[in-house]
Amino acid sequence: MKSEILAPVGNSEALTAALNCGADAVYFGVGGFNARAFAENFTLDNLEETVKSCHKRGVKVYLTLNTLVNDSEIKEIEKVIERVTLSGVDALILQDLGVAKIVREISPDIKMHASTQMSVQSLYGIERLEKLGFCRTVLPREMNKKEIEYIVKNSPLEIEMFVHGALCMCVSGQCQLSAFLGGRSGNRGRCAQPCRLPFSVEGGTGYDLSLKDLSLIEKLPYLEELGVSSFKIEGRMKRAEYVAGAVTACREALDGKYTEKRKDDLQRLFSRSGFTDGYYENKLGRDMFGTRTDENKSASSKVLDEYRKLYIIPYKKRKVDFDFSAYINRKAVLTASSDDFSITVESEEECEKAVNLPLSVSRVKEQLGKCGNTQFEAGNINISADDNVSVPISVINSLRRISLEKLDEMLSKTPEKRILKKNFLFEKHISKDRKTYLRFENSNQIPDIIPIDKIILPLDTDEEIIKKYNAVIEIPRGIFGSADRVYERVVSSPAEECFCSTLDAVEIALKSGKRVIASPYLNIFNSLSVDECEKMGISEITVSNELSLKQISSLGGKIKRGVVSYGRQALMLVRSCPVKNAKTCEQCKKKSFLTDRKGKKFPVRCSGGCSQIFNSVPLYMADKSEDIKNVDFELLYFTVENKNEVERIIDCYKNKKAPEGEFTRGLLYKGVI
Repeated sequence: MKSEILAPVGNSEALTAALNCGADAVYFGVGGFNARAFAENFTLDNLEETVKSCHKRGVKVYLTLNTLVNDSEIKEIEKVIERVTLSGVDALILQDLGVAKIVREISPDIKMHASTQMSVQSLYGIERLEKLGFCRTVLPREMNKKEIEYIVKNSPLEIEMFVHGALCMCVSGQCQLSAFLGGRSGNRGRCAQPCRLPFSVEGGTGYDLSLKDLSLIEKLPYLEELGVSSFKIEGRMKRAEYVAGAVTACREALDGKYTEKRKDDLQRLFSRSGFTDGYYENKLGRDMFGTRTDENKSASSKVLDEYRKLYIIPYKKRKVDFDFSAYINRKAVLTASSDDFSITVESEEECEKAVNLPLSVSRVKEQLGKCGNTQFEAGNINISADDNVSVPISVINSLRRISLEKLDEMLSKTPEKRILKKNFLFEKHISKDRKTYLRFENSNQIPDIIPIDKIILPLDTDEEIIKKYNAVIEIPRGIFGSADRVYERVVSSPAEECFCSTLDAVEIALKSGKRVIASPYLNIFNSLSVDECEKMGISEITVSNELSLKQISSLGGKIKRGVVSYGRQALMLVRSCPVKNAKTCEQCKKKSFLTDRKGKKFPVRCSGGCSQIFNSVPLYMADKSEDIKNVDFELLYFTVENKNEVERIIDCYKNKKAPEGEFTRGLLYKGVI
């Protein structure tokens, strides 16, 4: 199977670089509904022409609508989906379950690709994506070779994976660092990249949330043979020279021509202290971390001119095969074919018998080979003709010109797609008796007396404790290669309910016959995604931590919903623990933290092969409970607190006490952009 090279394009110059250097597909956004809202992007007004220019070159177009959308934006994104569908784009890249619902309902003919922002890490999540109508998924960057092999060989969907570009520290779709530190949500395409600032573990690198850039270009021949459908280059905010270099390198790797010079040039074009393949090779640790240095920036300027020249001339033209026939007393016929497209034209007059010079086969081939300033170049030329037939050169030239014009028009024609008008109505939700749920990091935090309605405990909690409290079990946010073991553990657990943060966890729980409570990290952000949860079989949801109180109160749908009203929110889910830059697990003993440039400390806690980085201060709403409207439960989310602290917090909430010490109201009053 031939794998496609998928290039990022943030503006028209980057698009030219991608097309001229040999990309098979490009991806970009329009407006603000994409994960790079600060890229130049394209507009709805020029989208159709952009798509046509790509299709003429045999290049597919994937449009990114991979952000969370709130209820006030639903009408606008409906219009966007209609416009982009009619423009002829080949697929939409999506994150939001509600947006996927809109696409299925009003544009059923367009393909849906699941963004890496959906955090799907296993075949269980991929199975759920298939049920939701997706045909492709983008794997998390954190997966190793063995995990990739297993998924590619067994996936019912096409697999796309990142092979070059920046690495986020956090698993995509699970990061709230930018949102909580500055109100700019990564899940809404507005990440401010605070992770690139100094966050340090004592004895670490000083920038222990900043990873080097990924590069797997040398692995492409193997990954193509494995069956990966698409090789994705990160970088919609990068300049055209970067796109040209990365696409060229990928093409050379697949052709067996990738050189050390090209690799060095890529590092000069853009890197953060070099490249890493640590996730792929399962070699996690300090060597994966790096920053953008002055030396990196200086090296970049030295190769820009070379790579600017690289995309001025097209990588290659589109092959066109000609079949020409000329017989006496019949019209001359020319068929031009390119890939699966072909067009046949014929002369106005019938061919005559030659009086002096008969038609020369070599002359016909010469004339048909003159494709001139078009996107085509001649491939195979087949000629069948009478020995003494006469055809004017002007007729041959005219047939060639007309056939190429018609073929060009055919290649750029937008396939008709259905647009079904829908009116998405949100059923108003009315909550009644509000309950209190407690989530614990471990069972040692459970107080002797717990006046609550449900408690949530880790999956690996002793079964007797689960039975004692009739507890809900929490499926880890990061399961990666352990999905089957997690499934077996869930099946055998006496718990009747699961707390789920990803589609992987949801599918595991439902397959196990358990009821599902969605955690805030499933990113339920609008009323349509609430409806989708209900259709999937989810019993209750905890709304996104990035919603404001006003947005929460207006969420529609029947399903019960709750809000986190206490706790240190998990700002990051990471697979390469930053603490290991300085100490071993034995030295850490789950008591370490990161310190930012202002001296604030962010606890780091590990379990199941992943780490979570928690906010430096807890959310506290005990004294503001009356401001929380239209929810069925409040969730107290305990992380680093000991048993005594838990008891104190529960008492504060029971008696609606004012906060003590440092705290935050989170995003409940201000929301995110």
